[in-house]
Amino acid sequence: MFGGIGMPELLVIMVIVLIIFGANKLPQIGEGLGKGIRNFKRSVKEKEEMDVLSQGTEELAGEKKQTQP
Repeated sequence: MFGGIGMPELLVIMVIVLIIFGANKLPQIGEGLGKGIRNFKRSVKEKEEMDVLSQGTEELAGEKKQTQP
């Protein structure tokens, strides 16, 4: 499934996590992980948009320098 980790191994990991953190903390942990992943995706997307915008402004700046005597 995940590089050699099968269903029995995942179940053992989930039981250990449940024992360590308890049933009350699992929703909070899941929420925190979800927010972290969402913020990471947003920052990657914004970085790509910033790169595209900066390339466009650099091209415009180059054109202005060429047209001015």
